[in-house]
Amino acid sequence: MAVHQGIGTVTTLTTSGTSARSGAIAHKSDSLRFVAVSQGHHVAIGTLPTGSTTDYYIPSGGEAILSIGRPASQRVVNVIVGTATTIDFPEGTGSPFAVGDAVTLTVTGQSDFDFEHKIVSSVDTSAGVSGYFSTRITVDHNSSSVSEAFNPAYAELRGSLMVAARTDSGSGKLYVQQVQVTGAA
Repeated sequence: MAVHQGIGTVTTLTTSGTSARSGAIAHKSDSLRFVAVSQGHHVAIGTLPTGSTTDYYIPSGGEAILSIGRPASQRVVNVIVGTATTIDFPEGTGSPFAVGDAVTLTVTGQSDFDFEHKIVSSVDTSAGVSGYFSTRITVDHNSSSVSEAFNPAYAELRGSLMVAARTDSGSGKLYVQQVQVTGAA
């Protein structure tokens, strides 16, 4: 039997016969653990998921560990504010994100730059003007109200996801937590 270690906080979804969606979850592990209470639940995982009766089913009182793929994150060296936000990564590192991915930015000491669960609209890996060869992405986030210069102690862009769930009928609770799964017990 595999052993798992919880990562981060537990997200609780109060569910019914219609889809309920969690807030953004910073992607830090390759697995999500679900525990269904008082009702069976159909679960969906994604950028903006909607739970339906054709999604993965967890019976009442049951639990499941589902793979969510490898987490992605990257250090940020520059943010260009505007109606869309442009993010630069260190030269030579590349972007672990693709168009359509959801991302969350955390900037130490400059929280005005922070945003949660915004969609990557473009990835530019072409050589830039004046010897600028870093990977750059554009995120669908309006940061035009930020007036300070970007000069963080540390900034990180991390993938994020949401979970949606529903019951067949009636109300229930679904507990969700990222876990690290290791060897046999």
